[in-house]
Amino acid sequence: MNNFLMYGNGLALVCLVIAVVLTINKTSFTKVIESLTKFIISIMATSTLVVVLMRTYNNDIAKVIERTSLKLNIIDLGWTPAAIITWSSIYNLIVLSLMMVVNLTMLHYHYTETLDIDIFDMWHLSFVGLLTVYMGANIILSLIFVMGLGILKLKNSDLMKPTFDDLMNNQNSPMTSTHMNYLMNPIVFLLNEICSWTIPNIDKINFDSAKLNKIVGFWGSKFATGFFVGILIGIVGKITIKDTLGLAFLLGAFLELFNVIGSWLTSSLNPIIQVLSDKLNKKAGGQIRFIGLDWAFLSSRPEVWTVANILAPCLIIESFILPGNHILPLGGLIAMGITPSLLVVTRGKVLRMIVIGVVEIPIFLWSATLSAPFITSMFKNILLTSNTSIGLIGSATKEGPIEQILAIMIGKSSKGNVKYILITVISLVIYLLLFYWYQEQMKKRNTRYISKSS
Repeated sequence: MNNFLMYGNGLALVCLVIAVVLTINKTSFTKVIESLTKFIISIMATSTLVVVLMRTYNNDIAKVIERTSLKLNIIDLGWTPAAIITWSSIYNLIVLSLMMVVNLTMLHYHYTETLDIDIFDMWHLSFVGLLTVYMGANIILSLIFVMGLGILKLKNSDLMKPTFDDLMNNQNSPMTSTHMNYLMNPIVFLLNEICSWTIPNIDKINFDSAKLNKIVGFWGSKFATGFFVGILIGIVGKITIKDTLGLAFLLGAFLELFNVIGSWLTSSLNPIIQVLSDKLNKKAGGQIRFIGLDWAFLSSRPEVWTVANILAPCLIIESFILPGNHILPLGGLIAMGITPSLLVVTRGKVLRMIVIGVVEIPIFLWSATLSAPFITSMFKNILLTSNTSIGLIGSATKEGPIEQILAIMIGKSSKGNVKYILITVISLVIYLLLFYWYQEQMKKRNTRYISKSS
């Protein structure tokens, strides 16, 4: 049963479900075919790019490993492959359905004021659940864990709403976010408090984020990022200039192409997302005050991009020196999995964002290292291949790193190991206590917002 939900004929069944739902809701036949075609193309394009990249990358990274003590044998493909393997699983449809019920129930009983219409990004929750199953948990336990995280996401979206209003300078907007990025808020809030205690004058140093972004320009682009990583691999691995330039251009083009494939995946799912969002809106009726969206409505804030560009070289440096890390950041090098939470907690204080970001990078790298075997296995199963040219793949700045580590612990605990069970229970208690503390701090912040506006 577990294997069927994770692998099996998942892709074909997901396509069938999408087609049936769209047809029942009177979506035009042309639109249904277009949606399914884009979905399948995005999967085929991903597999092709990965194989092409691996044939070059694996040889060059092997030279780096041979000539140094670095064991960076996991290639960071960013979020696109992780999203594809998750959306290709029946498990994702189960999580999506359950979370719609949970959201409507919470709205009905006034446990949240947010209607989550960020349906595409529900895959982040499903990814964590699938990881739990992969590590040994049963489906029921994984779904309980996922629903618990989903409830925290909704509660967090309510807590963040006044901060979003402040950052966007719009008190009348219904926009908030249920993105999994923001489950990092409790640990970031704790680090922010520590930052205040240890560096009391940190806020006296100001950055002009918009000006810095303008200066960076092309050099912060995806192509430039991939190109520089290729040059770095060439230098460290003592590869010939010709091969180094070839790798640099390949990695630069790879990042740009994966960005396009990601947009195709999102576009292919837009019709089904619209149908589900409409259904949710009708069911929720007048109980909605806030609308849960992707984090991207904050992308107009220049601090997001300034800090992402500054953290990129920090990610590379830390990946080289961090014990237990085996992933070289590439697809996730522009740290969009890290910066949104930093922006919300610090309210755009750039130096704080940088300091806290540097401190929390190891959590993302360790999580990416631990989850790489799962991503690789799922990717091969969905593509129905045992292609040996596909080495370990991962996502260096994937959202929900702490939740992924908890998923691994829950999975291993399910095998009856007493040590893992004890560590997992203690970790979950700490996780929930930290969220409770963060919740109380955010309530105090929100009270101050209210007093300012009155």
